[in-house]
Formats: sequence, structure tokens, C-alpha cells
Amino acid sequence: MAASGHTKLVRRNKGDVWYLKYRLPDGRQIQKKLGPNWAERSRPPAGHYTEKMAEAALREVLVDAQRGVLPQQGNRSGATFEDAAAEYLRYVTTVRQVDRKTLQDYEGVIEKYLLEEFGPRKIEEITPDCIDSYKENLLAEGRLSNRTIVRHLIVLSGIFKRAMRVWELDRNPAAANLVERPRVSYTGEFEAYDREELELLSACASDRQDATLFKVAAFTGLRQGELLGLRWDCVDFVGGLLHVRRNFSNGEEKVPKGKKVRSLPMMAEVVDMLARLKERDHFTEDTDLVFCSVAGGHLNPDHLRRRYRAAIKKAGLRPIRFHDLRHIFGSTAIRTLDPYSVQSYMGHQHYSTTQRYLHHQPRKQDAARLSEAFKSGDESRNVSREMSRTAGNHGNQEKQPEG
Repeated sequence: MAASGHTKLVRRNKGDVWYLKYRLPDGRQIQKKLGPNWAERSRPPAGHYTEKMAEAALREVLVDAQRGVLPQQGNRSGATFEDAAAEYLRYVTTVRQVDRKTLQDYEGVIEKYLLEEFGPRKIEEITPDCIDSYKENLLAEGRLSNRTIVRHLIVLSGIFKRAMRVWELDRNPAAANLVERPRVSYTGEFEAYDREELELLSACASDRQDATLFKVAAFTGLRQGELLGLRWDCVDFVGGLLHVRRNFSNGEEKVPKGKKVRSLPMMAEVVDMLARLKERDHFTEDTDLVFCSVAGGHLNPDHLRRRYRAAIKKAGLRPIRFHDLRHIFGSTAIRTLDPYSVQSYMGHQHYSTTQRYLHHQPRKQDAARLSEAFKSGDESRNVSREMSRTAGNHGNQEKQPEG
């Protein structure tokens, strides 16, 4: 028998509540409280459900019921951390559909670290103290950065959050309110070349295509994968725009980071460089790659980075990452463009990422304004003192006897 069910909105004086009512494959009927109804147009608070969200929750429960992983169908105390980790990887792959790189990151953390620490243990036995001890051991070893350790804790939290749903675990022992995250500080400093160094790097590239690629990376802020996924149909020579629609990563093209396409203006120099590159004999159709191999396919990212490092060495420059070419655009654009335009052009999902460039903004006008403000403040204080003295003199005159 297939699992089936429906949502039910129960009217209550203190607010309507969503319930799920479903039948398991073994014939048992279950009714489960989901959460308060949210009827407003705004985003619902945590724990509240719209009709669509309730329907989505039902679909997820029915899928789990059919697979036999709902707590009513199994021995709750029998699940190990290894079971929970496997279920989490299945969930993020098939339901959340994370990209391949993210999945590989999760798998790396789980297989290299978490299974070794928690693998055979029952999920109910793993407490916040256990997670805290794991965190403190990693910090004491000093092999991993605080940022990486935080990522371990985030993966752990995801595993236990899923276990709460599948095995009705009482709480998430890796939740941020139970296990404090190590401090991750970001100074906002980064390495970048100036214009003269960029020209030298380009001159030392192995061929014209690499020379163009290095400079386009610096003048547009595109990520390496976005450059390798760029096709001629995304280069608008007439409108002077570059459309970022694809990202090449792990051997496949997908939507750029942040799941959004974007467009940005091309400097005249970028237009000229790409126009000269398009004068080549082959691979100039709209569907062809702008930066391609001799056979017209995608460039190998590892080989490109090797050629990039060779150009740096030949030019005698201090080594910086290929990704740091992107910072040249960000730190230069912020000097003349407003921060939100820079955020849009660089494809930053969060404004806080763009803020790292703000200290590169010119501050001469601000300095002048501050000088004027302090000057005005001094004048105001002088006026106040003069008024006080005048008032005092009047008071003394009134107290003098006539005569």
C-alpha cells in the first residue's frame, strides 16, 4: 500500500493550526501537529506554515513514509550517527539538490572527520558536550582554521536537524545555541595587483587568450568558473554589456553562484580585447566558448591555474590567487560606483561581502566634511560661551544698587 494523506487546518481561538493526517504503507493512520497557520503575505516566522508550506511538509513526510524512515516505522534507538549522516547526504542530494561542489564538501567533512569521531554511536547518546569536546580538540590541534571548524559544526547541525525529523530526536545537540561557534574574524584585507603589475602579468602569459583572460578577470570581476563558462552570445558588443549566465565547475555548466544570472558594463578596453580575440579563425559562433581549448571545449581549471602561476613567476610578481584578480575589480569599482552597484556587478549574494571593499573608497570629501563639522562645533561652543558671559554680566548689573 502506498503512503497517502492530506493537510488539515484546525480552527483555534488562539490561532489556526496545521495538522498532517496520513496513512502508512502498513495501514496505520497518523495525525501529527505541524504548526500555527500564517495567513499574512509577509514571510512566516520560524515554526509557522502557509498552506503551500504545509503541503510541502506533507509531501516530504509521505516520501519518508514510503521509504520506511519515519520514526513510527522503525526502532528509534537503533539509529547510529553513521545512519544519520547517510540519510542527510541522501536528503541534500535528492531533496535540497545542492550542487556537486557543496555535496563534495559535505562528504569530505563527514568521511574524513565526523564518521571517525561519531560513526557507530547512537544518535541519542551524542550530547552538546560531545560536540563541544570535538570542537575543542580540533581547536587544540591547530590543523584547521576556525572557519573550517565552524563548517564542521554546520554540517553536524544539519545531520541532527534531519535526524530530528526522521527519528524524532528530541533536540539538535550541534545547534548554535547549544554549542558556541569559534570566532571567525575577517580583516577585509586581500592581495591584489595594481595596473602596472596586471599589465606585466598579461605580458608574461603563455598566449594571447590567457593574456586576455587575466585582464578580463581583473576588469570585470568574473569568477574563474564564470570566465570558463562564458560564450559569445553573452558578449553584447553593441550594448557594451557582459551577461553572466553560466558557471563551469567540476566538469559541468550550471547557474552562477547565488543561483542568479547578472549583467555588467564592459569597459572600452574589455570590448576591444574581446573583439580582437573574436578575430581568431575558429570558435566564434554565438554558442562557442570565449575562452576555449584548441578543440573548442572548456579550459581545464587546474591547467589554467598552472599557467597563471607560471606567468606570475616569469613576471617576478608576488604570488596571489587567481581569485584575487576579482578583487582588483572590486577595489577599483568601489572608488567611483555606489556599493550596491558593485554588489550587483560582482554577483555578491550578501551586501556584507561587498563591504570588504569599502575601505578602498576615497575619503577626501569625508575628511573635508569632518573638518567643517568640527569647525562648526567650535564656533557653536564659542557662541555658547559668549552668550553665557553676556547673561552673567546682565545678572550682575541687576544686582547693583541704584544710587
